[in-house]
Amino acid sequence: MGHAISNSEKAFNALGDPTRRAIFEKLRTTPLAVVDIANGLPVSRPAVSQHLKVLRDAKLISINQQGTKNIYQVNREGILAMRNYLDKFWDEALSAFKLIAEQEEKKL
Repeated sequence: MGHAISNSEKAFNALGDPTRRAIFEKLRTTPLAVVDIANGLPVSRPAVSQHLKVLRDAKLISINQQGTKNIYQVNREGILAMRNYLDKFWDEALSAFKLIAEQEEKKL
């Protein structure tokens, strides 16, 4: 049995693609419809929709329906998962660094 993919893993994997990163960055400041997201991107509308689905599955964006339009916006859940992962990573790295520094000090 493979391990369940964590939210942070899904989010990092989703942002590993440059097109998805570009889409995600477009949504950073303002919610947008697919038309506006696709505008200026070097990929087809169906490709953009596929990328949006991956970002949604990773909980990096969410959909808000406004009339007949789907408006995409940044979802904090995926971002928080990535942040928590990095915070944990950072804490562990600092602890390891502190341990090494203390061991070096004892040698002096």
